[in-house]
This record gives sequence, C-alpha cells and structure tokens, in this order.
Amino acid sequence: MSPALRSAVKAVAEDQWAPYGRSDSEVTRECADVEFVPNEYSEHKDLQPLRYVAVRIRHKQGGLLEEAMEDRHCAVLTNIREWKASRLLGWHREKAGTIEAVHDVLKNELAAGVLPCGRFGANAAWLRLAILTHNVLTALKRLALPAELLQARPKRLRFLFFNTAGRRVHHARRTILRLASNTKRLAEYLAALQLLPLRA
Repeated sequence: MSPALRSAVKAVAEDQWAPYGRSDSEVTRECADVEFVPNEYSEHKDLQPLRYVAVRIRHKQGGLLEEAMEDRHCAVLTNIREWKASRLLGWHREKAGTIEAVHDVLKNELAAGVLPCGRFGANAAWLRLAILTHNVLTALKRLALPAELLQARPKRLRFLFFNTAGRRVHHARRTILRLASNTKRLAEYLAALQLLPLRA
C-alpha cells in the first residue's frame, strides 16, 4: 500500500465503513470504497479508472495494547463496479481462498512438497498431477458434496469417502457392494453420483 493510498483510506468517512466477514473477539473487519486515482503516467488515456475497495482491521482493545494502536488496512483493485463492496471481497477471497492455504494443501496433503527424483521433467509432471488432483477435489466439493464439506481438506475427504471399507458380494446372480458406512453417508454417496456429470 502506497503512502498516497493509505492517506486516501484514512480519509474515508466513518459512516462509509460497513461490516465485512467474520469478526472475532479481538478484531473487527470493515470495508469501504475509496476515491483514489493513482498518479501513473503510463496509464492509457481511454482506460476507465479502477475501483479501490479498502479493508480495515481494527483491534477491539483500542489503545490498551501497543500493537493495537494502529488499524491495519489493505485494498483490492477491480473493474467490477456493480457489486457491493462486501460481495466483491467475498468473491475475491473465494476464488482460491488464500494462495498460502492452497500451497499448504498441495505441499503437505497432496505430496507436491516432496519431489520424486532429480529430473526436472518428472518433477514437473508430479507437480502437475498434484495440481490436477487439487482441482478435481475442489470441483467435487462444489458440484456434488454437501455444503458443510466445502472447506474440507483432502485428508478429511479421504477419511469420510475415499477410504471407506467395503465388501463385494455375489448373490442371486447380482453383484452387491456393501459399504461400512451409515445411512446418512450412503445417501450422500448416491446424491453425489446423481449430481456429477458422468459420461460413459
């Protein structure tokens, strides 16, 4: 954040700030639109100015703690002008959560942090497979799984779905799969199969 942008954020009127996201016992989060035009000479004359949306993180303890004296600010630049600031920030954070969380999942749960060998091509293929797995799991959560599993990490999905024990039984000219799971989880399996766009 440049000094000029910080000054513009601090100049926003108090009644312009609106609650945003979850506030906990220590901080409150608020957002507001900021009237700011950067002084950039390389900008094309026909371009529309970008919209600046600021986020203010304020400690509830006020000035009791030394580190809580100053509010923290950050800003998001966008060309979307129709949405409310809170909706825009929610969509922005939803695209990948935070990239650090995606890196953590890739490295620690999908084995992208442990490369298989010293050859560049093999390591690149390994990393691509980890990213494909992450994308497939994200699509599965968004398309087919219940809403409470939208933030589930691969380890949780593995224990809830992928590692479910089962027994294949042949009886009366039929093949039956008996799963070691409860009826609620079986209903979720069937609902997911109906929602997934499977092709023969």
